[in-house]
Amino acid sequence: MTEDEFDLLDELYFVQPYTYLKETLGWPDDRLLVTLQGLHQKSFIKCLTAPDDELFGVINILEEGKNLFFLATKKGLMAHNAI
Repeated sequence: MTEDEFDLLDELYFVQPYTYLKETLGWPDDRLLVTLQGLHQKSFIKCLTAPDDELFGVINILEEGKNLFFLATKKGLMAHNAI
């Protein structure tokens, strides 16, 4: 797990919108979106259209991420806490 992935997962113990992550971490969009995409590919996070509406299937976070919410999965939390 990269340092960016670790820092991002730190913010995803609860459902968070993209805007919160952007403001809290202060990262440029490309860095944040690429890190979210990587975490999603590892099944460390799930994507939601609203706090209670999870997206399934192929999700292009690089294009859709600014309109989504995110939450760490159990797998992601276990990886985060193992470090």
